[in-house]
Amino acid sequence: MSKYLLENQTSERLIFRKLKESDFEEWLPFYHNPKSTQYWEGLPADPIEACTSQFDRVFERYENDLGGMNALISKETGELVGICGLLVQMVDNIEELEIGYSILPKFWLQGYAFEAAQKCKEFAFENSISDSLISIIHVDNVPSQKVAQKNGMFLDKTTTYKNNPVHIFRVKRG
Repeated sequence: MSKYLLENQTSERLIFRKLKESDFEEWLPFYHNPKSTQYWEGLPADPIEACTSQFDRVFERYENDLGGMNALISKETGELVGICGLLVQMVDNIEELEIGYSILPKFWLQGYAFEAAQKCKEFAFENSISDSLISIIHVDNVPSQKVAQKNGMFLDKTTTYKNNPVHIFRVKRG
């Protein structure tokens, strides 16, 4: 099992588990909503292609121990709410550990991104996985920036990542 995955971890409203191929149909509505990806250039326009590409990358990360997204399951309903996880990333030629998060549109503005991101931060620091965590957020994605700030992160720098202008938000272990 990867040290980066939060398998069987829980937060107030969420259960974390590995993403499965069978989650594909439940995750697909993320790519059907243009607002989900409005800030990110370079993604396939076709929702099925974009979702397939993301799932391929998630499973590739699992296989190569590069962290990965966890499925976020509602304790109350058993529904897939979103995905969130610790991801090994190369930013400006430096290996970093990122807290990445995406929530299905029908669950936006309910605090799930913050709840999941906070759990990832606590997990990484409590298990001494890293002394510093980042979130890579498009410069125009204010909602995601607010999640990072609420999670105790500060704007560390602005750079280019995968041909997108991004802010790098950072938090260091206390």
